[in-house]
Amino acid sequence: MSLIDQLKDHMKQAMIAKEKARLSTIRMALAAIKQIEVDTRETLNDEQVIAVLTKMVKQRRDSIAQYEAAGRSELAAAEAEEIQVIETFLPTPLSEAEIAAFIDAAIAEIGASSMADMGKVMGALKPKVQGRADMGAIGAMIRAKLQ
Repeated sequence: MSLIDQLKDHMKQAMIAKEKARLSTIRMALAAIKQIEVDTRETLNDEQVIAVLTKMVKQRRDSIAQYEAAGRSELAAAEAEEIQVIETFLPTPLSEAEIAAFIDAAIAEIGASSMADMGKVMGALKPKVQGRADMGAIGAMIRAKLQ
């Protein structure tokens, strides 16, 4: 079953269970996916859907930081709840050891030896870890290894 079908199935379950917050979050995710499909005039595959969901999680984390800085804890809590719903559709996160192993393999595969090769390493890693790890944290780990 594709990820879009899973989202639609969970949307129906949320409707039946009258889970308003879960339902609105899933609808929001499906709307974002549909918007990209309309814009690009193609059906998204699971990897592209994961990229959309990952972007949605990142946006919500940024919003939480802004809401907390403004003292709006109720809005930050709502965003955190949305993150929890979205993350149920993302692959399981990688551990730091797994990320380090991926980084080491990519550095060895590319033959990276300096910071000039960081973009190549990131390009090789992105399809393998998309949706399973924070690319910002991975960038910091690559920088530490390449220096």
